[in-house]
Amino acid sequence: MKKTRFEKKRQELDNRDSEEHLTIQYFLVGSNQAETKHRVLKIDRTEPKDLVIIDDKHVYNQQEVRELLSRLDLGNRTKMGQKGSSGLSKSVMAFGIVGFVRFLEGYYIVLITKRRVMADIGGHYIYKIEDTTMIYIPNDSVRVTHPDEARYVRIFQNVDLSSNFYFSYSYDLSHSLQCNLTLLQRPYEQWLSEASSAEDKVHTQSKQDSFDIFEEEGLPTQVVYGLRNQPYYKYVWNGKLLERVKDTVHPDWLMYIIHGFCGQSKLLIYGRPVHITLIARRSSRFAGTRFLKRGANCEGDVANEVETEQIVHDASVTSFTAGSYSSYVQVRGSVPLYWSQDISTMMPKPPIRLDQADPYAHVAGLHFDQMLQRFGSPIIILNLVKKREKRKHEKILSEDLYPAVVNLNQFLPPEHCIEYIAWDMARYTKSKLCNVLDRLNMIAENVVKRTGFFINRSDFYCHTLRPDDRWGDVGGYMTSSGRLQTGVLRTNCVDCLDRTNTAQFMVGKCALAYQLYALGMIDKPKLQFDTDCVRLFEELYEDHGDTLSLQYGGSQLVHRVKTYRKIAPWTQHSKDIMQTLSRYYSNAFSDADRQDAINLFLQVYQPSEGKAHLWELPTDFYLHQKSTLILPHDRRSYTMWWTQGILSYLPSDISPCESCLKVKVKRVNRFDESIDIYTEFYKPYELTLFDDTFSIIMSNAARELMPKYVGVDPSPFTVRKPEETGKSVLGSKSNKEEAVLQRKTAASAPPPPSEEAISTTSEDDSEEDRDDEGSVSQRSTPIKLLIESGESSRTQEIQPQQTVKEPYGLHLSELPAEKDVLIYKRYLNYVVVVFLFVFFPCREPVSQFPEDSIYGVCPPQVDRDSREVFESHVMTGRGHVRVLCREDMLMYREYVKNRYM
Repeated sequence: MKKTRFEKKRQELDNRDSEEHLTIQYFLVGSNQAETKHRVLKIDRTEPKDLVIIDDKHVYNQQEVRELLSRLDLGNRTKMGQKGSSGLSKSVMAFGIVGFVRFLEGYYIVLITKRRVMADIGGHYIYKIEDTTMIYIPNDSVRVTHPDEARYVRIFQNVDLSSNFYFSYSYDLSHSLQCNLTLLQRPYEQWLSEASSAEDKVHTQSKQDSFDIFEEEGLPTQVVYGLRNQPYYKYVWNGKLLERVKDTVHPDWLMYIIHGFCGQSKLLIYGRPVHITLIARRSSRFAGTRFLKRGANCEGDVANEVETEQIVHDASVTSFTAGSYSSYVQVRGSVPLYWSQDISTMMPKPPIRLDQADPYAHVAGLHFDQMLQRFGSPIIILNLVKKREKRKHEKILSEDLYPAVVNLNQFLPPEHCIEYIAWDMARYTKSKLCNVLDRLNMIAENVVKRTGFFINRSDFYCHTLRPDDRWGDVGGYMTSSGRLQTGVLRTNCVDCLDRTNTAQFMVGKCALAYQLYALGMIDKPKLQFDTDCVRLFEELYEDHGDTLSLQYGGSQLVHRVKTYRKIAPWTQHSKDIMQTLSRYYSNAFSDADRQDAINLFLQVYQPSEGKAHLWELPTDFYLHQKSTLILPHDRRSYTMWWTQGILSYLPSDISPCESCLKVKVKRVNRFDESIDIYTEFYKPYELTLFDDTFSIIMSNAARELMPKYVGVDPSPFTVRKPEETGKSVLGSKSNKEEAVLQRKTAASAPPPPSEEAISTTSEDDSEEDRDDEGSVSQRSTPIKLLIESGESSRTQEIQPQQTVKEPYGLHLSELPAEKDVLIYKRYLNYVVVVFLFVFFPCREPVSQFPEDSIYGVCPPQVDRDSREVFESHVMTGRGHVRVLCREDMLMYREYVKNRYM
């Protein structure tokens, strides 16, 4: 029977309603690592420009969430025979939510679809974002299109989230290790009066929330207080993207990411693993590219501000409470003044100009007030800007920064004054008689002794038995359970890239020596260059410097630690020139687009109808200087320029009363998965392989740097020559031959230009300095090594003696032990002799002396003609030439005839 027109119309409407019902909402199902606890988010897709999220407060187990999804799938299935999809369909598998963003249409959700483990701190993994996806939330049926939406999406996606963005599920990356551990160690009774709301939550927990696994055995309940601290939003890059939902969803859904660098390497000290971690947090305030973001804004935030933290811990014990952990923090940032550079002219180094007079150092006071709240006192400034120039360029900044510091210090108590160290590193580098790193090492020693460092354990007894003079001078704040770092070093040059990274490396190297000494790993707080430990640390800092330089300057480092040590190979000069050109190209052509993408990602600019588009703005000055558009009601005092009450708890870095207002407390079982890292670290719920674990595949000093032949000192604190490192030993034959060829070429070639004279846009040189001081450069070190070691050292690299030690593991110059000699004699008497007499009965022993062979060997038979030829060659070599015979004369005449006639 044919269907009527009415029935066909009704069926079409039913199909449309069914399809619309399937696509009106998204379900986000999140779980913990073991997939034993699940939460569900429901996102409405019927709102074209609004974000409607419903958070299900219930915590589901695995069976309950399966039943929930089955009911949703069954309820949304279409009737048999109808077109279109049926039930629920999985859209994407993700590892976290970056945030929600809206331009001119509806909201998008940004999800992390790929991750990679970068570090392990106390069993808490730090992940790097490898890939993301961006999903449009509203349904197509309600979407209101806009012609400029696609352009905003492209600008937003110019921020590559797969490039140096990091997150952790259980560790707060926005705070330092000292802040995280001291907050957990603070007793709960200290803030009972401050956190009354948290106290109510503690005493109203149900029996299900305080479940005890030892309850049935009659053992006492093991209850601890779990804390959830608020992140430090200055270093959070998706804070604005999560601002819309942070008050409506459970905190477990909120995952804060940082931008900067994270690297970790393993140092084996006679089999004892020590992890060295380097974490750099880039500030999200006044963020941008090199020439477009200089100086500070009106709120005290400076450009290119990065907090670098080095963490050293004994990896043989994982737990924070039982393990030994140490950290040291230092900061880099632009000069805190109102200054910029004019980029309208195509110049490698645009002139520096002061945009606004600040006689009372208002903006510098705001900046250093932030540092006093964050790090305590003393604040030490290491200014590496040039002080002597024929034409004023960098000197302008030094002339304005020093009076600002003097003006601020006159109102501070003497014990908390800002210390100012000015040192012209670029000019010092050009001198033959001066060693840059020795000078930096002296500065680093004084800085570390003033600020101290953090460690969560008290001194070892060996420090009392064998005290070191320098150990007693280390500053900081002593506690019953260790030490706290008070104050911080703030390093700056013009760009805060090349010179700053080298200075920070030297300070970090000095701090690393004290950290290893405090952990009982070395007997003196001093580390030397060309050791496996320092090489490992130098590689970490070079990766750290390259990454930060790419983010801000558009290229890798131009001048490295080897450049200032003057041991960089001559091939490095061409690489430096290429990096300089890459930096110039990035600054001239791509920085503007990158700046727009950063402004849009950080929501400094939010598009809206009737508002000028981002690409139509002539400048982003007023986006980052918002307080200049309004008249401030409460103007800060020029004399009391710090936050009220901050002097009462200096030199500490945080006030207990202020911190407890940002902490949520929960009473849980000590084995609860929300606070116990066992499940995340060891993963007992899945099959894993040792070879795939992060602790095995991470960078290892013993595997990559230590020589592989037997007999060398395995200590990572032993000084080794560059050719003795594991990388050169394991290198291919072609690499070795290329290195030898480079050295030979360098020996015969004229001296290469110095590291200071190769770059025209480098931050370490100006045109005037190159004119009058370019002649004092030195030769590169490969020539120096060639003169010292001679020709024999070059030939040893290709001799087989070096390779003999690798397969056999023997030093042939050493005599074997007496016990080994006796075993070898017994072997000869009972095995070898029998074998030879069975198969070679003609060979008889002729001597019992150890110097002689114990077997007689018949000499080979040589005919008379061959013997005469040999005797003739021997006699000719001695100068006794025999008389030519008739055959020789005829042969010579035949040769002359054929050759010349």
